[in-house]
Amino acid sequence: MPFDYNLPTELFMKSRKRGGRPIGYRRFRTAAEAIRFAVEELPAYPALHTWMNVGDERFDDNAIHRLYDSGEYPLPRCSRRPEIRTR
Repeated sequence: MPFDYNLPTELFMKSRKRGGRPIGYRRFRTAAEAIRFAVEELPAYPALHTWMNVGDERFDDNAIHRLYDSGEYPLPRCSRRPEIRTR
């Protein structure tokens, strides 16, 4: 079944530490916008784990990146993904 990039989406962020509590939440008008934010903006924060809910389905970090890399992804991609910041 094809993924619908136009559905409203919730994006959650939490610390990667064991037992980390959710520390962020954003709603997006479309899944495509949430995916772009997760892939192009959040890598600057490597301590975060992200997932999104689209309808009744949940997508983890890996699934989000697969959707971004898909030929079906409808938005223009950043020509260069941001570098991951390290301490």
